[in-house]
Amino acid sequence: MQNKGLIKVFAILFGLVCLYQLSFTFLTNNVESDAEEFAMQKVGEDVENYSELRDQAEARYLDSIGDNEIIAGITYDSAKDKELNKGLDLKGGINVILQISVRDILSGLANDSQDPAFRKAIAEADKAQTDSQENYVDLFFEAFNNIPNAKLASPDVFANKALSSEINFNMSNEEVEPIIRQKIDESITSAFEVLRKRIDKFGVTQPNIQRLGNSGRILVELPGAKDISRVKNLLQSTAQLEFWHTYKSNELGGFLVQANNRLAEMKKSEEVTSEEEIDSAATSGDNEIDDLLADAEDSTSVETGNNPLFDLMASPGFQGGPVLANFNVQDTAQVMDYLQMPQVRSLLPSEMRYAKFVWGVADEDTETAALYALKGNRNMEPPLSGGVITDAQQTYDQLGRIAVSMQMDGTGAKIWETMTGKASAEQSQIAIVLDNIVYSAPGVSTGAIAGGRSEITGDFTITEGQDLANVLRAGKLPASADIIQSEVVGPSLGQEAIDSGIMSFGIALILVLLWMILYYGKAGVYADIALIVNILFIFGILAGLGAVLTLPGIAGIVLTIGMSVDANVLIFERIKEELAKGKAQKEAIADGFKNALSSILDANITTGLTGLILFLLGTGPIKGFATTLLIGIATSLFTAIFITRLFIDGYGTRGKSLDFSTSITKNLFTNMNIDFLKKRKIAYIVSGLFIIVSIGSLFTQGLNEGVDFVGGRTYTVRFADDVSPTAVEKDLAEVFGSAEAKTFGPNNQLKITTKYKVDQEGAEVDEEIQRSLFDGLQSHLPADISYEEFVDGADDKQVGVMKSMKVGATIADDIKNASFWAVLGSLIVVFLYILLRFRKWQFSLGAVAAVFHDVLVVLGIFSLLYKVMPFNMEIDQAFIAAILTVIGYSLNDTVVVFDRIREFVNEHSTWPLGKTVNAALNSTLSRTLNTSLTTLVVLLAIFIFGGESIRGFMFALIIGVIVGTYSSLFIATPVMFDSVKKKASLESKKEPVTEEATTV
Repeated sequence: MQNKGLIKVFAILFGLVCLYQLSFTFLTNNVESDAEEFAMQKVGEDVENYSELRDQAEARYLDSIGDNEIIAGITYDSAKDKELNKGLDLKGGINVILQISVRDILSGLANDSQDPAFRKAIAEADKAQTDSQENYVDLFFEAFNNIPNAKLASPDVFANKALSSEINFNMSNEEVEPIIRQKIDESITSAFEVLRKRIDKFGVTQPNIQRLGNSGRILVELPGAKDISRVKNLLQSTAQLEFWHTYKSNELGGFLVQANNRLAEMKKSEEVTSEEEIDSAATSGDNEIDDLLADAEDSTSVETGNNPLFDLMASPGFQGGPVLANFNVQDTAQVMDYLQMPQVRSLLPSEMRYAKFVWGVADEDTETAALYALKGNRNMEPPLSGGVITDAQQTYDQLGRIAVSMQMDGTGAKIWETMTGKASAEQSQIAIVLDNIVYSAPGVSTGAIAGGRSEITGDFTITEGQDLANVLRAGKLPASADIIQSEVVGPSLGQEAIDSGIMSFGIALILVLLWMILYYGKAGVYADIALIVNILFIFGILAGLGAVLTLPGIAGIVLTIGMSVDANVLIFERIKEELAKGKAQKEAIADGFKNALSSILDANITTGLTGLILFLLGTGPIKGFATTLLIGIATSLFTAIFITRLFIDGYGTRGKSLDFSTSITKNLFTNMNIDFLKKRKIAYIVSGLFIIVSIGSLFTQGLNEGVDFVGGRTYTVRFADDVSPTAVEKDLAEVFGSAEAKTFGPNNQLKITTKYKVDQEGAEVDEEIQRSLFDGLQSHLPADISYEEFVDGADDKQVGVMKSMKVGATIADDIKNASFWAVLGSLIVVFLYILLRFRKWQFSLGAVAAVFHDVLVVLGIFSLLYKVMPFNMEIDQAFIAAILTVIGYSLNDTVVVFDRIREFVNEHSTWPLGKTVNAALNSTLSRTLNTSLTTLVVLLAIFIFGGESIRGFMFALIIGVIVGTYSSLFIATPVMFDSVKKKASLESKKEPVTEEATTV
């Protein structure tokens, strides 16, 4: 090997760089351990809410020492930025995909147009979106263009004042469309920047936010976030800040009396109508009359008084104040329905016809909310909005209450001065409204306020005040943001994943190291050293790139360990073959490395292609798996080809003989003479039966599709004692209509799935379902557990929701389609690569036939066994990752065999094809079985010790490796052989192809 010195220098320097990158993780772990110990000493377990107080103490400790030097100028804060990132499944936190409402953006660009064509196109786009994979804007344009004579450049649609510089009345729809698309893209970019600013101030280390294509979707990952409800509010709050003049209570007192009377009259009229309907049914018999009267009594017993509005009033407002009245929170929706009735609004005086009724912040003690009336206008636009805010800080008011102070720009300051001057002169109030809720309505008694400073007061906690200041600084979202997919992992479950991941990693590594020494002796020791260097390189690169390590990522590294052995096995087996030919050790080593290189490259490139597709199409943990797999393939190639070679060459130069086997394995798999082709018909029958059974099961039993593919919500809930899934399902069926509960790991942990309200989005729906889940599980939970303890994350949490996931119906269809194209795309890419590499379509046909065989068998086994296996066998994104990995592994085996066939064809041009193929299969059998057994040992270690969340993923890989090994021997090569027999010889000369199966 040339340039040994250069390779040594590079390997040493690269190893030092990797150690340097990983040192930051070591330093931060030490500091955080000290912080955890400090918090435990400061807050004992006998203190109420000790877990939350410990978190706060730990955070304060880390903040206080963040800038202190640890070593060589490195501080905790600087080290934290460079440490190895851990994903949600290892650290806990939340991962969401937000859908920015393109509908809202379109309405905003059209100034909330009421144009019939515009409203019809919006309605049709809403309807079409539920079943279509197209972007909303495409559906809107399609619906709009189908309306006769509808013009996007109408002054009632997009040719308005705001867009006048870009759209004029003479433009066609085709000319307007790209302008609107650009405006939508700008709005989504603006939303992305707003969210990024909010997240940067949230205090989570290593957050990740990125746009997903042009669909208006934004991915947000916040590892380590514990207060999940706070995160969701932060992400979804539009922060629509407005300043409005208010009416005084006495100005609308008469209206409320008239409204109450009108509602009473309407109610009385309805009752009379109901009684007449009952009387008209008298001829239907006495029993029916009794039933109808009973029903009528039930229907009129809800309200007992004659004052529909006043009966709901908890207390009136103060004379001259902005509060009209206070109502119970549970009645606010009913009251607002009353006030929005056309019959009631018609009672407003003409100068008040644009009055806007809104609620104040609910009082948690009295469970009431104040009703305000804002001085609206025809367009319902506030005199001043939050766009003028340049800075906002959490402060305290004169009474020591938590407040948020705001500073406005020059334009806002002038309008604010005008508004406060008017309020002072009229002795009225200005309501500060955030997201349609009045936070405060202060009066102005000292004249106009110059300078543009204002303050929001309310019943805030410090955290709520900080979050409000944060969103006001970042600005409002240009449109509503709905969480269409989310995954929440509790920190205690994350720590368990770390423990299980480290255990599986350690066990797998030890088994592989021992196996290599047992099988290859001293050469195996050198391969082990290269393997350890490989692991160092993988973790160092992950840390240096800022990549995220996930539990599937750890599985990818462990799988890489098993598969990286393949390169060393190929090299050692080729060296053994060269030694068997009588070559000197130095020459045999050189030829062995040279001859193995082609197979190593082909095998790793095919696996790398499937890993690349996973990386491009996957998100979250799946992307983490693909990242580690791709890095592992690259480092495995380098360490096997160069690092192992350095050690072997170095040993040989000292004149010592190096054996590539032990006394146990010396003659293993030598002089093999198996007639594989003769057995291919039996293999075809066996595989055909497997495929028929698999297809039959897929059509009859189907697959256990997870929420990734069908939509819904799933919760991993841990209980204090063992629970019966059947009993839990029965209790939850009363709440959700239908729900599925399965044991997930230990008997006191269930995975609960429901499709209840799967088509509805919004934080309110999520909250409703979580509360319903808590209520439905009451009989199985400890009596003293609160709802907050049930849903919130804590480091030491042992009961409650440990993990949750939500996938909207629309994005579930997108995930299913992306998964289909990922599998199909990988097959096409691999077919083309093999065609390019081997120059014969017969090779590609054999490889693809084997892959189809493997995928169908794995799917069939999952279909047959998902109802009886004691672990989760859902078909989700992780399963698709497993299928793609199986494709890569199967091709890895097949390509090595094909490469040897190609080599033998060139070396033994006079041999019949059958003899050549059988010889190639026998010569690679040692490598095939050795690699497969090593990989299986690794996968079994992960399957047993790696944790419940990836057990189904590992099971698919185990089945895939077994089936893939079989198919490379009995499907891929025989199919290639049979197709060559029918078409032409592999050789360029048109010689007859014989099926002689004599081996060498």
